[in-house]
Amino acid sequence: MEKVYIFGHQNPDTDSVTSAISLSYLKNKMGMNTEPRVLGHINKETKFALDYFNQKEPKYLNDVKLQLKDVEYHKDLYIDENASIISVYNYLNENKVTGTPIVKDGNKYVGIVTVKDIAKELMTGDLEKLNASYNNILSVIDGEEVLKFDENIKGNILVASYRSTTFLNNVKLNKDNVLIVGDRNSIIENAVNNKIKLLIITGSSEIKEEHLKIAKENKVNIIRTKNDSYTTSKLINLANSISSILKEDTSKIFRENDYYSDFIEASKKLKHNNYPILNSNNECLGLIRITEIVKKNNKQVMLVDHQEKEQSVIGLDEANILEIVDHHKIGNINTNNPINFRNMTVGSTNTILYFMYDESNVEIPKNIAGIMLSGILSDTLCLQSPTTTSLDKKVVESLSKIAGVDYEKYALEMFKAGTSLEGLTKEEVIKSDFKSFPVGDEKIAIGQVFTLDVDRIFDELDSYIEKLEEINSKEGYKFIVLAITDILKNGSYIIYTKEAKKILENIYSLEDIKQTYFVDGLVSRKKQILPAILDELN
Repeated sequence: MEKVYIFGHQNPDTDSVTSAISLSYLKNKMGMNTEPRVLGHINKETKFALDYFNQKEPKYLNDVKLQLKDVEYHKDLYIDENASIISVYNYLNENKVTGTPIVKDGNKYVGIVTVKDIAKELMTGDLEKLNASYNNILSVIDGEEVLKFDENIKGNILVASYRSTTFLNNVKLNKDNVLIVGDRNSIIENAVNNKIKLLIITGSSEIKEEHLKIAKENKVNIIRTKNDSYTTSKLINLANSISSILKEDTSKIFRENDYYSDFIEASKKLKHNNYPILNSNNECLGLIRITEIVKKNNKQVMLVDHQEKEQSVIGLDEANILEIVDHHKIGNINTNNPINFRNMTVGSTNTILYFMYDESNVEIPKNIAGIMLSGILSDTLCLQSPTTTSLDKKVVESLSKIAGVDYEKYALEMFKAGTSLEGLTKEEVIKSDFKSFPVGDEKIAIGQVFTLDVDRIFDELDSYIEKLEEINSKEGYKFIVLAITDILKNGSYIIYTKEAKKILENIYSLEDIKQTYFVDGLVSRKKQILPAILDELN
């Protein structure tokens, strides 16, 4: 069963991470094969929650772009470098392809051979040279073994087509010769005495015992065939090993993890049809042919806690979205097929998942209840956020009992662990919960930092504002607003890039807003900050 990846948004927070884990558990209980993933480093709060309930941190997912391993190509199509030319040609015909990778030592890639390469060799190659295994020669010329001393035969091919006396007077045989001859005893005797590499007797001719004795003493390989000398001479070159005509071209090589889009662009320049597919160990996995790419197994995904393309994984357009579970406004993600879509006006994605468990009659285990509770408490600021609904409160009460915790005490521990800024760079603080939003042809960013120690930021305020401006310029935002939320005061201090100043002044009816302006009761980016900014921009 194909695996389905479940993940939240970039810059993952506790709700997105825990809802990915919780949905994955639910789907697996329902018979699917899913795996939770994250699109970035988890924050301290999330790590505390996962560790507290002994839950493993999901692996990082870089992208869901289509890779060559997702394309149905000719897997396990390759042939050993010692195979004969004729066996490779037959292999191509059997598999209805025009080329094949060549391997050695099992499946280590060494090159590629096509029908054109074989045709060129037979038309313009050195037809006097033989470099083949004894067994390949036997097979190709339909021969029988008479004497065998060498596994591989390498030499110059001669055919005794002259009159015997003419041949003996004009041809000097040596250890590098491969001689094709019929029932000419004088030539056979001369050949074995001169210790040639291989003697091929045609027409099923008999060999005198005395000649066999000399051949054994001189270690002359002998094969007998029922074919005549002409037919044998035509076939013999087909016994050559395919490595003899191999020309390696690494520009034709692709790896199984290469992106499909990159492969298509490269193939347009290379203008070939056959491309070997290798793994990271240079082991050949098979052959991909441009003209035969039909089925592509796009990665299967489910999204939680987001539905904005800009907040999601790289390559989302190349994946099949199966389901979305979210509590935010409808975003800009499009799907090719109908999907399961669950969106509710609640304070946390995990609240929705609670009801999905109930509807599916799947029991929530203690550790899953704990992380689901953590996600709701995080997103609703322990049920104090204006996004909190009666459903969130009901679910928190239920999950607290299953998890066996006092949710208020637990929330304070989680917030203390998560709001510590110790050891973080300024960019890490800013990006701890940072989201991008499209506005026409431009984009804005709103970050939110939950902390119990705002003075640590205020002590270096100029440096934080400078870092905001740097990120704004580098990443191409119209402006950035950062809300520093004091959990105990139930409000937020606002810092911003200069382009946001006028917008904020209009929102809060101020003539001259200052950095760190405090807004009492401002704790929700989704419900209080983003809508106000979008209304002003429109």
